[in-house]
Amino acid sequence: MVSEETTRTTTPPTEQQPPAATAAPREAGAHREPRTAATRAWATRLVVVGIVLSALNLRPAITSLGALLEEVRDGLGMSGSVAGLLTSVPPLCFAVFGVMAPRLARRFGPAAVVCAGMAAIAAGLVIRPYAGNTVAFLAASALALMGIAVSNVLMPVIVKRWFPDRVGSMTGLYSMALALGTSTAAAVTVPMTDALGGWKPGLAVWALLAAVAVLPWLPLLRDRDRDRGAAPAVRPGASQEPGQVAHDTSREESVRATAAQEEQAPALRITRSRTAWALAVFFGLQATAAYITMGWMAQIFRDAGVAAGTAGLLLAVTMVMGVPLAFVIPRLATRLPHQGPIVLALGVCGLAGYAGLYLAPAGGAWAWAVLLGISNCAFPLALTMVGMRARTGPGVAQLSAFAQSTGYLISIPGPLLVGVLYQSSGGWGLPIALMTALMIPQMLVGWVAGRNRTVEEEAAR
Repeated sequence: MVSEETTRTTTPPTEQQPPAATAAPREAGAHREPRTAATRAWATRLVVVGIVLSALNLRPAITSLGALLEEVRDGLGMSGSVAGLLTSVPPLCFAVFGVMAPRLARRFGPAAVVCAGMAAIAAGLVIRPYAGNTVAFLAASALALMGIAVSNVLMPVIVKRWFPDRVGSMTGLYSMALALGTSTAAAVTVPMTDALGGWKPGLAVWALLAAVAVLPWLPLLRDRDRDRGAAPAVRPGASQEPGQVAHDTSREESVRATAAQEEQAPALRITRSRTAWALAVFFGLQATAAYITMGWMAQIFRDAGVAAGTAGLLLAVTMVMGVPLAFVIPRLATRLPHQGPIVLALGVCGLAGYAGLYLAPAGGAWAWAVLLGISNCAFPLALTMVGMRARTGPGVAQLSAFAQSTGYLISIPGPLLVGVLYQSSGGWGLPIALMTALMIPQMLVGWVAGRNRTVEEEAAR
């Protein structure tokens, strides 16, 4: 089986032109070709930097709050049920705002939308700690989460367009950066809060990282047509066949023309695809587990007698497991005809981690943190399957918006229900039983979503 890492984009056949018709333009543009190639290489590198920095910002708004949830509750006078609502705000915002991303991308270009998303994250994070009350805190959080939502949906689109022959590697890089940002926020928020003198600056400081992530996208806004079209068919610096360089410009024009045709293609009837529904439910259930973990796991350990700083480190361990695995799993997934076995392996780790939290939350805390961290790597797997289950860029955008928006809608009740069960029962037995029960259907629908199908095939039936 030929892997996606070695797949080579071939030059499409072009019509032969009379020498007189081609000689002059070629001579006139000869001195511009190196500059054009250098510009393309520079833009591609800038996109890589933008992807990494943006991914670093897609979870600190959530995990930094999880690490300081008790302090925020005390500072704003929240009950356990309201805190549960607070942990449900991220998936709600992702569902509501994520569905807008494809339309915004068609109008303004994916890079412009992600750039605006990073600015929204920075603004929301710097405002919310100083909002003064619970309602304003939620509103500022929603602003930041809106930026995260549109970026969540468009990252697979940007990867598919700019790196069509590197979907697994680039999804892995993006997922690894996301996991690194998640784990770093969980690990250092409490120490930074102590150093800065309170939970308010401890939360607000993450706005700086989001502001930095705006910068790589700004130069790309000048070439909106390219952003709305497609990436180079061949990576800068990749080995090329004899004669390939001579046709590089015509190849890029051909890719742009293909992208333009794709943009004009009718939208898929995505709801007719069983794979799309399975992927949406899988996405929703893994998101439920992830947001319960990010919002409540540190509190579970603290209630078991673990110190606040150690509980933050345990949450960081859970998140940091995604750094290496988020790079490995997408690459492995693209080499398998069926991703179901990976789904099952991750699910078994989740079941073992929940059992440990129930039986000995403090005694085996580090082991449970590792197992749940492995289980949470269902997220990069889901992103990879989004790129694999559609053939075209618009198909990926539509599937990504459908799977993520529907999935996040499914995940909304989970964190809230955990808060209600925790407050009503006075312990973590019922919440952990709920988490365990949800893992079984996650494994089942993940198996269905992992089949070697495309939504274009199913939607056309």
